Amino acid sequence: MLCSKHLHRTVNSTVVRRLHCALLLSGLILASSFLSPSALAAVRPNVLLVLMDDLGFSDLGCYGGEIPTPNMDRLGKGGLRFVQMTNSARCCPSRASLLTGLHPGQAGIPNMGGELNDRCVTLAEVLGDAGYLTYGVGKWHVGAKLANPIDRGFQEFYGYVSGYSKDQWSQNLYERLPAGRKAEIQYDDGKFYATDAFTDYAMEFIRQAGEKGKPWFLYLAHSSPHFPIQAPMGSARPMLDTYRKGWDVLRSERFARLKEIGLIDHDGWKLTERSPVPMDTRAIANGYPGKQNPAWDSLPPARREDLACRMAIYAAMVKHVDDGMGRIVKELQEAGSFDNTVIMILSDNGACYEWGPFGFDEGSRKGITHLNQGEDLELMGGVKSSMAYGSAWANLCNTPFRLYKHFTHQGGIVTPFIVHWPAGVKSPGRWVRSPSHIIDIMPTLVELAGASYPKERRRKAVLPMEGVSLTPTFQEGGTLAERTLCYQHTGSRAIHKSNWKLVACGKKFPDADKWELYDLSKDPCETFDLANQKPEVVKELAAEYDAWARRCVFPEKSQPRAGKPQREKAGQQTAVSVDKEGSEE
Repeated sequence: MLCSKHLHRTVNSTVVRRLHCALLLSGLILASSFLSPSALAAVRPNVLLVLMDDLGFSDLGCYGGEIPTPNMDRLGKGGLRFVQMTNSARCCPSRASLLTGLHPGQAGIPNMGGELNDRCVTLAEVLGDAGYLTYGVGKWHVGAKLANPIDRGFQEFYGYVSGYSKDQWSQNLYERLPAGRKAEIQYDDGKFYATDAFTDYAMEFIRQAGEKGKPWFLYLAHSSPHFPIQAPMGSARPMLDTYRKGWDVLRSERFARLKEIGLIDHDGWKLTERSPVPMDTRAIANGYPGKQNPAWDSLPPARREDLACRMAIYAAMVKHVDDGMGRIVKELQEAGSFDNTVIMILSDNGACYEWGPFGFDEGSRKGITHLNQGEDLELMGGVKSSMAYGSAWANLCNTPFRLYKHFTHQGGIVTPFIVHWPAGVKSPGRWVRSPSHIIDIMPTLVELAGASYPKERRRKAVLPMEGVSLTPTFQEGGTLAERTLCYQHTGSRAIHKSNWKLVACGKKFPDADKWELYDLSKDPCETFDLANQKPEVVKELAAEYDAWARRCVFPEKSQPRAGKPQREKAGQQTAVSVDKEGSEE
């Protein structure tokens, strides 16, 4: 089932173009020795924004993971790695924030579903107006009824526009836009694998941009490692022995590596206990609703082997993304444009718990997960398979944090974030510890591209950016000014101000609406709740969150009752909507 491809492509790269780019970059690198990031905007860096789907905080090797990711590790160690970059807890809300620099509700996608509205502008629209070539590859997932990527500023696109995931083996589910544009790459029958195809098209668009001689913005939005977890078994098999160790051993090993690599910088970091399974129905939660994920050694051998295969397939998906990053970096280096290309890599949310410790299989989402044995193990992750890997492995992926995607505890919202830019990042190899948010990427790229953020577009007023530029962190010793950050997804909510984080689950756990309070400076993994000891802090932060929720969660609707429960009793739910699509992504 190895996914070697037969590609038929005309490559229009020339020695002259590459020599020209190399000479140009030598001048830019010299200039970078004397210029600040703001001044460097005049040299118009290329931008490669890579978004992974449901990747856990510590999955990458440079964040402590055991998954082999040498290419992204080199970018992380040769650039900046952020410790407190956060997202909006789930796929489409995070994409809305990332693309617009606004909170999800402001952009039209407060929870699952919705569409980008006319009160926002996208990165592609802003950078395109500044003269950038704009390309999109992969997963859209910010609404398809009103506008596709081409309608929102992307000049070229390959991927899928509707839905949260597609079968990785089915070429007919992916499209080239604008409509009528001939696909540059053709795959022989049985040789298509979407993650690799996304890399192929990213490289194709980079080559096209090189021919045009303009700066470019490429948004590479992978669907890996989102379920259905699918990868060639030939890629997964070498990792099986690793995952036969089980999640308890591997969580401890990851925590030790986090110390070794310097991400953990004080004794307040704790390896949390195995997280509980959200309270879906007993069948969907594999018999564990509200219970702690089981100890690995408590499971029978056949179940452990099935689960080891699931996690190996997940890891193989991440490895294919990493292999693709290696190919892209090589292309940039050969083109002479690597040093002045800003590469950003992050995830849209924490790892995904669905549906309990054993995951699900197609056809069994309303009941106990199928147990694969014998020859069935070799078919896992292949054509016609549809599986998830479950909450216990997701808990590993989010080491050392609690909980998962959907929730605004650290395991749901903290993402690995790599920034690599040889021409602009000073003293690479640093950890950046300033709290940050994906809303910050818009103002960062506006600054670096020398672009202007509009006050209106299509005769509609545009909401101002909510984030701040990250460029101060590109300087040695640079930090961001202290500010307040808020989060909400289907009732799960949080506010982070100074050292304090106030957070509530919102649903699927006992006391879901009760506020918990943590001092992240001493307890970054949220292990010691101070809410009862600091009621005045809870009251103050809850009121501030409530004001933010009225402004940002559903800003187009009147909310006369949104703050009432909060005023009656601190800690009760505010600004909550019903997630109509249920638990499934």
